[in-house]
Amino acid sequence: MTNYNPRYLADLTIKPIVTEKATLLMEQNKYVFDVLPKATKPEIKAAIESLFDVTVTKVNTLRLPRRKRRVGRFLGYKPQYKRAIITLQEGDSITLFPEV
Repeated sequence: MTNYNPRYLADLTIKPIVTEKATLLMEQNKYVFDVLPKATKPEIKAAIESLFDVTVTKVNTLRLPRRKRRVGRFLGYKPQYKRAIITLQEGDSITLFPEV
């Protein structure tokens, strides 16, 4: 296991995804996060393990296509991002909604 800078790891994950599909995956102990496009699977695994103090068994990543955005007659693109589906060890969980 390579030693990563904890400050660098914290910046790899952008946000957790809370969609209908992502909440269905939570029942299977899988969590979905947006991560930086340059992040690798070992870096994502190390980041999630250090941030949430859990054991990651599997990391699946996908790069979604860039989305077109139009402003008047000008055509542009939103920034591309990468999505990671994290599978945790049985018994571990991440609390995305802490009780207020």
